[in-house]
Amino acid sequence: MSKAYEKLKSCYEEIKEKIPFQPKVALILGSGLGEFAEQVQVKGEISYHEIKGFPVSTVAGHKGRFIFGYVGEVPVVIMQGRVHYYEGYSMEQVVMPIRLMKLMGAEILFLTNAAGGVNFEFQPGDFMMITDHITEFVPSPLIGENIEELGPRFPDMSNVYDKELQEIMKETAQKLNIPLKEGIYIQFTGPAYETPTEIKMSRILGADAVGMSTACEAMVAKHMGMKVCGISCISNLASGMSEIPLTHKEVQETADKVAPLFRKLVWNIIENFK
Repeated sequence: MSKAYEKLKSCYEEIKEKIPFQPKVALILGSGLGEFAEQVQVKGEISYHEIKGFPVSTVAGHKGRFIFGYVGEVPVVIMQGRVHYYEGYSMEQVVMPIRLMKLMGAEILFLTNAAGGVNFEFQPGDFMMITDHITEFVPSPLIGENIEELGPRFPDMSNVYDKELQEIMKETAQKLNIPLKEGIYIQFTGPAYETPTEIKMSRILGADAVGMSTACEAMVAKHMGMKVCGISCISNLASGMSEIPLTHKEVQETADKVAPLFRKLVWNIIENFK
């Protein structure tokens, strides 16, 4: 048994008595979706601080806890606050929460984030269903000794984002009359926003949205055999695409503005995962 898996099992053993049920869906709340958990029929919660050696989010607005509850009839575990590589954690630590939720029994990973729009057809406030990602600019979370208990040494990444889940997402958005764009997400390390030339490069590579999370989480979930889906809230146009300087405040303001619609979309999608 690898040291990484021993650490993971130790974290699970430490909290397993506090887990009220086996979740079906693991949901990560990005910027603007933090209040989503307030709508859920909460059955339990675990602060990251309660788990020895567990990474804790240091970003303002990220509460840092697991919430257990029901979205309609679907049992979910919610990450209210993720951790990022730019906070100084190793990539192994960044993806530890994903692996822990898999050990809890979660079958589906639903990723959300606030992202910069790289596609000129996007506008702040748009929602983009992630159809694929580019991770070449961050360390792979699978580098190092493979955790055989979780997945194979060389996992297939040809279909990271589950096609059936995408159909459910599109049908749900259509019924709610909520426009849902589609596109490819590219992850950079952060914490600095990208340069105009880096954004131009991203567009050439085929990216539609850019951010500092998500893709590494999707990769490790796919490695473990989870079904993965994701939505980006386009919070701003990326560097060089407008005259407005990029700030975290702008990201939060846009995310907060469309948060009610985002929560409605995510809620109804999860209900349809039953």
